[in-house]
Amino acid sequence: MTAHDVEIIAIVLGAAVGPDGEASPTLALRTEHGVALWRAGRVDRIVLTGGVGRHGSAEAVVAARLARTAGVPEAALVIEDGSATTFDNLRRALDLIPRDAAIVLVSNRWHLPRAWLTLHLMGRRGRVSGPAGRAPWSGTVVMILRETLATPLAAARALRWRFRS
Repeated sequence: MTAHDVEIIAIVLGAAVGPDGEASPTLALRTEHGVALWRAGRVDRIVLTGGVGRHGSAEAVVAARLARTAGVPEAALVIEDGSATTFDNLRRALDLIPRDAAIVLVSNRWHLPRAWLTLHLMGRRGRVSGPAGRAPWSGTVVMILRETLATPLAAARALRWRFRS
Protein backbone atom coordinates (compact mmCIF):
# COMPACT_ATOMS: atom_id res chain seq x y z
CA MET A 1 0.00 0.00 0.00
CA THR A 2 1.18 3.54 -0.68
CA ALA A 3 2.01 5.92 2.14
CA HIS A 4 -1.67 6.72 2.71
CA ASP A 5 -3.93 5.85 5.62
CA VAL A 6 -6.51 4.40 3.27
CA GLU A 7 -6.11 2.07 0.32
CA ILE A 8 -6.55 3.77 -3.04
CA ILE A 9 -8.10 1.60 -5.72
CA ALA A 10 -8.46 2.30 -9.43
CA ILE A 11 -11.59 0.86 -10.99
CA VAL A 12 -10.91 0.49 -14.71
CA LEU A 13 -14.23 0.37 -16.50
CA GLY A 14 -14.60 -2.31 -19.15
CA ALA A 15 -14.70 -1.91 -22.91
CA ALA A 16 -14.95 -4.27 -25.85
CA VAL A 17 -12.61 -7.06 -26.81
CA GLY A 18 -11.90 -7.27 -30.54
CA PRO A 19 -12.80 -10.18 -32.84
CA ASP A 20 -9.19 -11.36 -32.52
CA GLY A 21 -9.60 -11.70 -28.73
CA GLU A 22 -7.30 -8.74 -28.07
CA ALA A 23 -8.19 -5.54 -26.26
CA SER A 24 -9.99 -2.93 -28.33
CA PRO A 25 -8.19 0.41 -28.53
CA THR A 26 -10.58 1.75 -25.88
CA LEU A 27 -9.93 -1.12 -23.46
CA ALA A 28 -6.18 -0.87 -24.04
CA LEU A 29 -6.20 2.90 -23.42
CA ARG A 30 -8.16 2.55 -20.16
CA THR A 31 -5.95 -0.30 -18.95
CA GLU A 32 -2.74 1.55 -19.82
CA HIS A 33 -3.98 4.53 -17.84
CA GLY A 34 -4.76 2.38 -14.80
CA VAL A 35 -1.29 0.85 -15.02
CA ALA A 36 0.28 4.32 -15.27
CA LEU A 37 -1.54 5.37 -12.08
CA TRP A 38 -0.24 2.25 -10.31
CA ARG A 39 3.33 2.81 -11.55
CA ALA A 40 3.20 6.43 -10.34
CA GLY A 41 2.12 5.23 -6.88
CA ARG A 42 -1.23 7.02 -7.15
CA VAL A 43 -3.21 3.78 -6.61
CA ASP A 44 -2.47 0.64 -4.60
CA ARG A 45 -4.56 -1.81 -6.58
CA ILE A 46 -6.40 -1.95 -9.89
CA VAL A 47 -9.86 -3.48 -10.32
CA LEU A 48 -10.35 -4.49 -13.95
CA THR A 49 -14.00 -4.84 -14.94
CA GLY A 50 -16.05 -6.32 -17.74
CA GLY A 51 -17.53 -9.65 -18.70
CA VAL A 52 -17.73 -11.57 -21.95
CA GLY A 53 -19.04 -9.47 -24.82
CA ARG A 54 -19.35 -10.28 -28.49
CA HIS A 55 -15.82 -11.61 -28.86
CA GLY A 56 -13.22 -13.58 -26.98
CA SER A 57 -12.58 -13.64 -23.28
CA ALA A 58 -14.05 -11.39 -20.61
CA GLU A 59 -12.94 -7.77 -20.88
CA ALA A 60 -11.42 -7.89 -17.38
CA VAL A 61 -9.38 -10.99 -18.23
CA VAL A 62 -7.96 -9.38 -21.37
CA ALA A 63 -7.21 -6.16 -19.44
CA ALA A 64 -5.49 -8.14 -16.68
CA ARG A 65 -3.27 -9.81 -19.25
CA LEU A 66 -2.24 -6.34 -20.50
CA ALA A 67 -1.58 -5.15 -16.95
CA ARG A 68 0.54 -8.21 -16.11
CA THR A 69 2.53 -7.76 -19.33
CA ALA A 70 3.14 -4.15 -18.25
CA GLY A 71 4.61 -5.39 -14.97
CA VAL A 72 1.73 -5.11 -12.53
CA PRO A 73 1.97 -7.97 -10.01
CA GLU A 74 -0.97 -10.30 -9.48
CA ALA A 75 -1.39 -9.04 -5.89
CA ALA A 76 -2.20 -5.56 -7.23
CA LEU A 77 -4.94 -6.81 -9.58
CA VAL A 78 -8.58 -7.58 -8.88
CA ILE A 79 -10.68 -9.05 -11.68
CA GLU A 80 -14.42 -8.49 -11.98
CA ASP A 81 -15.43 -10.49 -15.04
CA GLY A 82 -19.21 -10.76 -14.83
CA SER A 83 -20.50 -7.31 -15.76
CA ALA A 84 -21.96 -6.03 -19.01
CA THR A 85 -22.67 -2.34 -18.34
CA THR A 86 -21.06 0.60 -16.57
CA PHE A 87 -23.55 0.22 -13.73
CA ASP A 88 -22.71 -3.48 -13.41
CA ASN A 89 -18.95 -2.71 -13.59
CA LEU A 90 -19.36 -0.43 -10.58
CA ARG A 91 -21.82 -2.56 -8.62
CA ARG A 92 -19.69 -5.68 -8.90
CA ALA A 93 -16.39 -3.84 -8.34
CA LEU A 94 -17.72 -2.26 -5.15
CA ASP A 95 -18.44 -5.76 -3.82
CA LEU A 96 -14.75 -6.62 -4.25
CA ILE A 97 -13.13 -3.70 -2.45
CA PRO A 98 -13.10 -2.45 1.13
CA ARG A 99 -15.88 -0.01 1.99
CA ASP A 100 -13.35 2.56 3.22
CA ALA A 101 -11.15 2.41 0.10
CA ALA A 102 -10.63 5.59 -1.89
CA ILE A 103 -11.82 5.11 -5.46
CA VAL A 104 -10.35 6.44 -8.69
CA LEU A 105 -12.57 5.75 -11.69
CA VAL A 106 -10.59 5.15 -14.88
CA SER A 107 -12.20 5.47 -18.28
CA ASN A 108 -12.26 7.70 -21.32
CA ARG A 109 -12.88 11.33 -20.53
CA TRP A 110 -16.20 11.32 -22.40
CA HIS A 111 -17.38 8.37 -20.27
CA LEU A 112 -16.26 9.60 -16.85
CA PRO A 113 -19.09 12.08 -16.12
CA ARG A 114 -21.73 9.32 -16.39
CA ALA A 115 -19.58 6.85 -14.46
CA TRP A 116 -18.88 9.42 -11.72
CA LEU A 117 -22.58 10.30 -11.43
CA THR A 118 -23.52 6.61 -11.26
CA LEU A 119 -20.98 5.96 -8.50
CA HIS A 120 -22.19 8.94 -6.48
CA LEU A 121 -25.84 8.00 -6.86
CA MET A 122 -24.89 4.54 -5.60
CA GLY A 123 -23.72 6.21 -2.41
CA ARG A 124 -19.95 6.09 -2.94
CA ARG A 125 -17.46 8.83 -3.60
CA GLY A 126 -14.56 8.78 -5.97
CA ARG A 127 -12.27 10.77 -8.18
CA VAL A 128 -11.89 10.36 -11.91
CA SER A 129 -8.85 9.95 -14.10
CA GLY A 130 -8.93 9.60 -17.84
CA PRO A 131 -6.25 9.43 -20.49
CA ALA A 132 -6.10 11.82 -23.40
CA GLY A 133 -8.17 10.33 -26.20
CA ARG A 134 -6.82 9.03 -29.47
CA ALA A 135 -10.07 9.01 -31.44
CA PRO A 136 -10.80 11.52 -34.18
CA TRP A 137 -12.97 14.45 -33.13
CA SER A 138 -15.99 13.08 -35.02
CA GLY A 139 -15.83 9.82 -33.06
CA THR A 140 -15.54 11.72 -29.79
CA VAL A 141 -18.64 13.77 -30.62
CA VAL A 142 -20.59 10.56 -31.26
CA MET A 143 -19.47 9.14 -27.92
CA ILE A 144 -20.40 12.34 -26.06
CA LEU A 145 -23.89 12.20 -27.59
CA ARG A 146 -24.20 8.52 -26.64
CA GLU A 147 -23.19 9.30 -23.06
CA THR A 148 -25.66 12.19 -22.88
CA LEU A 149 -28.49 9.87 -23.90
CA ALA A 150 -27.36 7.06 -21.58
CA THR A 151 -27.03 9.21 -18.45
CA PRO A 152 -30.72 9.35 -17.38
CA LEU A 153 -31.05 5.55 -17.56
CA ALA A 154 -27.79 5.09 -15.64
CA ALA A 155 -28.97 7.52 -12.97
CA ALA A 156 -32.29 5.72 -12.60
CA ARG A 157 -30.55 2.33 -12.29
CA ALA A 158 -28.11 3.61 -9.67
CA LEU A 159 -30.84 5.22 -7.58
CA ARG A 160 -33.07 2.12 -7.77
CA TRP A 161 -30.12 -0.04 -6.67
CA ARG A 162 -29.21 2.31 -3.83
CA PHE A 163 -32.71 2.42 -2.39
CA ARG A 164 -33.10 -1.36 -2.64
CA SER A 165 -29.74 -2.07 -0.98
